[in-house]
Amino acid sequence: MKTNERGVTDLSTVETDLENPGLELTEEGENPERTRRTEEQGEPEGLKSLGDGLRSSTHQRKSLQPFTRARSFCKTHAGLFKKILLGLLCLAYTAYFLAACILDFQRALALFVLTCLVLLVLVHRLLKGFIGKTLTRCLKPFKNSRLNVWMKWVFAGVILIGLIVWLALDTAQRPEQLIPFAGICMFILILFTCSKHHSAVSWRAVFWGLCLQFVFGILVIRTDPGFNAFRWLGEQVQTFLNYTVAGSSFVFGDVLVKDVFAFQALPVIIFFGCVMSILYYLGLVQWVVQKIAWFLQLTLGTTATETLAVAGNIFVGMTEAPLLIRPYLADMTLSEIHAVMTGGFATISGTVMGAFISFGIDPSSLISASVMAAPSALALSKLVYPEVEESKFKNKEGVKLPRGKEKNVLEAASNGATDAVGLAANVVANLIGFLAVLAFINAALSWLGEIVDIQGLTFQLICSYVLRPMVFMMGVDWADCPMVAEMVGIKFFINEFVAYQQLSQYKDKRLSGMEEWIGGKKQWISVRAETITTFSLCGFANLSSIGITLGGLTSMVPHRKSDLSKIVISALFTGACVSFISACVAGILYVPRGAEADCVSFLNTSFTNRTYEAYVCCRGLFESKSGLNSRT
Repeated sequence: MKTNERGVTDLSTVETDLENPGLELTEEGENPERTRRTEEQGEPEGLKSLGDGLRSSTHQRKSLQPFTRARSFCKTHAGLFKKILLGLLCLAYTAYFLAACILDFQRALALFVLTCLVLLVLVHRLLKGFIGKTLTRCLKPFKNSRLNVWMKWVFAGVILIGLIVWLALDTAQRPEQLIPFAGICMFILILFTCSKHHSAVSWRAVFWGLCLQFVFGILVIRTDPGFNAFRWLGEQVQTFLNYTVAGSSFVFGDVLVKDVFAFQALPVIIFFGCVMSILYYLGLVQWVVQKIAWFLQLTLGTTATETLAVAGNIFVGMTEAPLLIRPYLADMTLSEIHAVMTGGFATISGTVMGAFISFGIDPSSLISASVMAAPSALALSKLVYPEVEESKFKNKEGVKLPRGKEKNVLEAASNGATDAVGLAANVVANLIGFLAVLAFINAALSWLGEIVDIQGLTFQLICSYVLRPMVFMMGVDWADCPMVAEMVGIKFFINEFVAYQQLSQYKDKRLSGMEEWIGGKKQWISVRAETITTFSLCGFANLSSIGITLGGLTSMVPHRKSDLSKIVISALFTGACVSFISACVAGILYVPRGAEADCVSFLNTSFTNRTYEAYVCCRGLFESKSGLNSRT
């Protein structure tokens, strides 16, 4: 390595030294004195660092070559590795699934149902990918043909005749079930009388909506597999919501959670809101909503936007569902907006459903009532406010729903819990305010009644007289009608939370074994009346919801405020009738089960005296014995 007279390094010498390190070593070995002399003269430090850096970089490149090759290999075969890992996971899950089913199938029933649902979705996607386009191409010639029209009419006629024959045979055994059938006819006649355009009613939508509601009711209420399936589903939901106690007990303590209503019900709203936000982030809610909307749109012939909003109301609230179609609200017709409003009034959100379940209301009845309300809401909305304008979304196959904006699952869970706090606070405010207002109204009515020697005049008493005929047409026994009419009146004029809270108190009295009549006043209602009441109260159709609906929709489309105000009262009335018709369907399809159906089998088992089942059996035996004595 050489330097010139000014001490500058000769770069050519450096390159030669780097290319021939062995030569440098030989020269160093042959001329040690020269090397020592060069060091004594003081070789520049920059030259040393440059040589060391080049040698270290070359060494690093050589040492990193195996890692680079491995990374390149993994990148090239990433698909294969993914398939192998997925296959191993599937094999492991299959082994776990078989072991769980073999050890105890009843214990693994929930796992079995979830696995079947996932397999059904996978098979659907597989078939859609392989034969979806081919099947669509084959059915395209029949889309607008006469054969297609005739097939639809024949299919509808078969369903209608089948329902009429089944209803005739079924009511022959229980003639009292004809009363709620007459109630359905009464509500439909009232709504048709109030229709905006009588000649433009889409009877296809009305027929299919009511048929779907009735068929689903038969599946859930009447058939043993459907009844057991939804009862099992309700039990799983109840078990799932019970995990709220883990969080609420840690924050508030066991004493408050067990004894104070607010600390029992309100944490359920926060927990369920957190879970719903996670499911929305994962895209599961959107997928289910789109499938339900596709089916309803196919059968009822409604447009994509209104159908999607009504289907979304099964899971989200009356102000959240329109957000699914927010970009399209400005161009929707009045009939479509009326359907969106009706769907909001006729259903309850999943979070609020969790709160009602925490009250002690039957989960299976709540779930089935909310699902049954979706097709009926579309049907009755098209009966009251038929389509007379040209919709811009009539030919659209569907509206795509985006996934959540959160970055990850943890952010979705946090946002869901935070948003649910506002809903929980809203529930608290409503309960405090409306119960206080109800107490004030009752005090004022009592004072006014006492002036003219009418004792005990209350808002509930007025409702029990005014609404008693309507409740009787739903299929409620006449003795239970006053109490059910009170709750229906409270729900419509006050709030559904107050009404369900009253129903839970009646249910607790019945289950505790309290006597049915004390001092000439009925203390609880029958199971049949409880079921019908649960269906009739399932919805947001009350006067306070008018402001909530108008406020939510007006913030999305401010320029259509006058249109929204014009149809909101009609949508409220239609949504209330949807719940009443669902209650009529429950009244037609309800059949006694357990001790009510088979008293002898119940009495042969061990039971306690002060239970509702024992009371029903003893009363039935006493009535049958009295009937025999009167005949003899």
